Amino acid sequence: MLVLKRFTGGVSAQLFRRIQYATYSTSVRSAGLTATQKPGDISTQDPVERETSTSGDDHTDVNAKKSKSSLVAAAFESLKEDSYTKEKSKTTDSKGRNSLDERIHNAKTVNGLLSVSELSGPLSRKQALKIVSKLSEWSSINRAKIAEFENDARFLRVCRVLGRTMGKDGSGNENNGPKRISGFRTDDLNTVLGVAGDDEAAKLIASISLPQMVKVMSTLAQRKRRSTPLLRSLAFNISSTTEQLDLKQSADVLYAMATLNFQDSVLAAKICSDIQTALPKNTEKSAVVGSILTSLGILKYRDLDIMEALTQWTLKNSEICRPQDISALFITSAILNFKSSFIDDVSKKLTTSIVGADFQKCNDWLNHVWSLAMLGLVSHEQLTSVLSENFVEKLEADRNVLSPTSKMKLLNLNAYAQHLASDYKGTLLPEDSAVFRVPLAHSKSKQILINGMLDALKSLLPASNHLKSLHDSKMGFLIDALCLFDHKRNPLPVDKENPNAIKIALMVVDFHDVCHGTHRSASGITNLSFNLLEKSGYKVVPVPYNEFNTSDKLLKRVQYLEAKFKAIISSNV
Repeated sequence: MLVLKRFTGGVSAQLFRRIQYATYSTSVRSAGLTATQKPGDISTQDPVERETSTSGDDHTDVNAKKSKSSLVAAAFESLKEDSYTKEKSKTTDSKGRNSLDERIHNAKTVNGLLSVSELSGPLSRKQALKIVSKLSEWSSINRAKIAEFENDARFLRVCRVLGRTMGKDGSGNENNGPKRISGFRTDDLNTVLGVAGDDEAAKLIASISLPQMVKVMSTLAQRKRRSTPLLRSLAFNISSTTEQLDLKQSADVLYAMATLNFQDSVLAAKICSDIQTALPKNTEKSAVVGSILTSLGILKYRDLDIMEALTQWTLKNSEICRPQDISALFITSAILNFKSSFIDDVSKKLTTSIVGADFQKCNDWLNHVWSLAMLGLVSHEQLTSVLSENFVEKLEADRNVLSPTSKMKLLNLNAYAQHLASDYKGTLLPEDSAVFRVPLAHSKSKQILINGMLDALKSLLPASNHLKSLHDSKMGFLIDALCLFDHKRNPLPVDKENPNAIKIALMVVDFHDVCHGTHRSASGITNLSFNLLEKSGYKVVPVPYNEFNTSDKLLKRVQYLEAKFKAIISSNV
């Protein structure tokens, strides 16, 4: 009984303590909620109110979602309509363009082709180009005559489409564009030069006149635009015409060829023929003759007939010739390695007519004396004038520095005075002169040929000390390969002195060392180098690019050089 009471009392005490703890926790939570929560919070609302509020919010969210989805759907429908409209317009435009292209392609007559330009809607440059190209093609095969459509308003409209300049925004800018070049009724120059595709522009050349072709070529030179398809088309059409160029037109075409470094033997032959016809009629202007001479020298085009005609004209009209025009005759003759049959008259009448005071720049006088040396017409006084220390200082002051080209010419003249000028006792360059410190190097194409020759020589000679490559001659040029032999054809080392040895200088002659044209020959510069080497005690072995090919097998190259050595040594025995 006592145990039961104790058990009942313990349980009651535990229950009481739990009730107290629960009451305390509830009061604490109530106090905390009262302190932290604000009126209107969901936790302070009754369960019924909370349920009602929740159901109302859910209903609002559903309506919002429905409204949003309807807006999105409407937007997508609008986009679909816009894209459909754009696709429809694009399809319509492409169909319109395709129909125009088809009409151009299917046109069989000039009238049918030009009628395309009368259709509604703008004509694109591409379509205008197709029309003009087709007309040009028809005129070249005599299917149509230019006279039939050159004054047609529809053709002029097509030319204006091609000739107009395009602004940065791609729109045509006919009113505010650059001023048109005068003298082109149908805007031919802008038509040809404004076309982006060179191949397409080349097709238009046949449809313009000869004076216009000359102007197109001159404009290409002014713009430094070397378009090979366009230049070839111009060269072909100018060469094919039976109409003769006058002297000014011939000079302009030659100048363009020289400026753009464009070689065409057929065109050059046509120009030289027309110059010979027009030259006797010119009795007043020497500038055009000087321009022709300068261009021929730059192109290295060697035609003995035209050079003879120009020399005779200069002798006959020397009184009206400017000093620079007479100097151009000497420089071009020297570069082309040309000596007139009237060389005595040239020497007496023209050589002494020019002095250093006639040139404003020292470099021009240096070029003149250098050309006279290549022709063998230079005097001792002229050599002294350019080899003096005073002249070298003035030459350096003109350009603030002596250019490598000027140094090489001075070294050429210094060597000429030592080895080729008979009994020369004038001034020479000092041995410690800065002129001797000149960087000499070959072009990449020539160096490839030299490397091929050196490979063959290494197989031919017994040791590396029997060969010296790219040796500075101290005369303004490099000796490509230097070898020594005795009289029994045995190679000798080049690093040991042997006064009885046969010195052989192998000189590669590449494309740029040769004059081109009707009468091909080594250039005057190449000829001067060979003469200086021979007078210095060397046996010169030329290795022309058209005889020695690096693509040949090594054995063939070795045999070629061996035959050259045998011929040189045999002639020396």
